[in-house]
Amino acid sequence: MAAKAKGQGAGVSIRALRREDAENVTKILRESAEAADWSAESLKDSLGWAGVAALVCEADGKATGFVMGRQVGDEAEILNLAVTPARRRKGQGGALLEEVLMEFVARRVSRVFLEVRESNQTGIAFYLKHGFSKTGRRPGYYREPEEAAIVMEKKLAG
Repeated sequence: MAAKAKGQGAGVSIRALRREDAENVTKILRESAEAADWSAESLKDSLGWAGVAALVCEADGKATGFVMGRQVGDEAEILNLAVTPARRRKGQGGALLEEVLMEFVARRVSRVFLEVRESNQTGIAFYLKHGFSKTGRRPGYYREPEEAAIVMEKKLAG
């Protein structure tokens, strides 16, 4: 599952997320207030879940972004996606998202869902750009601070 991140230049690739990436990934999450905050231990545990798809974008041997999703039946959910601030708006987030969506297509997933903080207009615009549509709102979904989630969905071509 190794691939070059589009627009990133030499030395940047996408590969499967491994347990040893957990510390770097949690550092990225600490720098990403809009992303769900997971501990290194919970991240490691989630790699053992049935249906998980987890990828990391890597530059110079270090994780610079990640995405984690989970398939249940013919549907999937993007659970978390974050890129280190220095690498944002350079194609890594989009490359990670497209790669995990291709994995779900290969698994015959028909629809992918996600939640994004209502105040995260940049995130909402990012997902709209990648073919997701708004399908609902969940009041009080997020904590610290409490906030509604916008539910988004993308139908995948089979």
